[in-house]
Amino acid sequence: MLQLRPACAAAPVTLSTSETQAVTQIVNVSGTVTSPSSSVLSTSIGGLVERTNVDAGDRVAAGDVLVVLDRELVALTLERAVAEETQARIALDDSRRRLSEAEEVGPQRGIAESEIKSLRAEVTQGEAALKSASATVREQQAILARHEIRAPFTGVVSQRIAEIGEWVSPGNGLVELVATEGLRFDFRVPQTYFAQITDETRVDISLDALPGEVIAGRVQAIVPVKDPGARTFLLRVVPESENSHRVTPGMSARAAIRIDTGRTAVVVPRDAVLLYPDGRKTVWVAEPEGGDVVVREQRVRTGVEFDGFVEVQSGLDAGMSVVSRGNEALRNGDVVIPQ
Repeated sequence: MLQLRPACAAAPVTLSTSETQAVTQIVNVSGTVTSPSSSVLSTSIGGLVERTNVDAGDRVAAGDVLVVLDRELVALTLERAVAEETQARIALDDSRRRLSEAEEVGPQRGIAESEIKSLRAEVTQGEAALKSASATVREQQAILARHEIRAPFTGVVSQRIAEIGEWVSPGNGLVELVATEGLRFDFRVPQTYFAQITDETRVDISLDALPGEVIAGRVQAIVPVKDPGARTFLLRVVPESENSHRVTPGMSARAAIRIDTGRTAVVVPRDAVLLYPDGRKTVWVAEPEGGDVVVREQRVRTGVEFDGFVEVQSGLDAGMSVVSRGNEALRNGDVVIPQ
C-alpha cells in the first residue's frame, strides 16, 4: 500500500547558482605595526639642558627643535669670531688698496720693487687670515646650531630622557623618537607558503584599533628567516594608501593573505553547505518538477573557503541551483518558493 506523505506548505528559500571560479586560498596570520626608523637622539657636544620642547607622546615634524642646550658661551665666542673676521676683512681691503696704489704710481714716485713684493705678501697673508677667520665663524655657527637638537624625521616621541638643568656629554641620549611615516606591517608566515607569495599577492589587513575596517596592503618584502627552528618567514606589507595618522607602531594586526592557487573549481556560497556532526557535508539542489521547484540533498566534498564561497571538489557541477538560505529544515522532495 502506497503511503502518502502529508502535504506541507512550500518553504521560501534563496537560490544561488554554482559556478566556476579561480580558487583563492586565504591564509590568516598575526603581526605587528612597525616603524622604518626608531632613534635615540643624542648630542655631539657637552652642555647644560636649557629647554625641552617635547614630552612622551608628542608628535613632531622633521626639523622641529626638541631640546635646547645652553648657548650663552658659544654665542659669545661666535660674536668674537665675527668681529675678528670683520677686522681681517678690513685689514685685507687696506692691504689691497695700498698694493694697488703702489703698483699704479710706484715707478713715478720711486717705490722700490722690493716694497711692492712686500705689499703683495701682505695681501696674501691677509687673504689667509680672512679665510681662517671665516672658517672660525662657520665653525662656531655649526657648534651653536648643535645646541639645538632637531627631529630628523616626522614621528612620535616615545621617551624624553633629558631634563632641564641636567648636564649632558657628547653621545648622551636626549629623546627617543619613532617615525610615524612609512609604517609597515610585519607578519610571520608558515614556510609552506614561501613559494606561493609574490609581490603581486593581495593582503587584507585589519586591526583591533580600527574595528570594521580593512586596509588593503601590498607586499614590500619577503625575508627568509635564518633560524630553521622558526619554520616561518617574514612578510613585510605596506598599506596601499597612507593611514599613518590612525595607525601607530606597536599595534597588533591581522592579515588575510590571498594566495592564487592557479586553478579553477566549482564554488557555492558558504551558507549553501551544511555540515553534519558525523562530518558529512551536503547542499540542497533545487530542480524544476511539474511546474514546481523541488529540492534534493546532495553530498559533496569541499576544499578551501574564500570570499564567502566554498570550493566543491566533487558532488556538484557548475550551473546548478542550490539553496543558500532557508536550508536548515528541508527534506528531500520538498517544494520551495525561490525568493
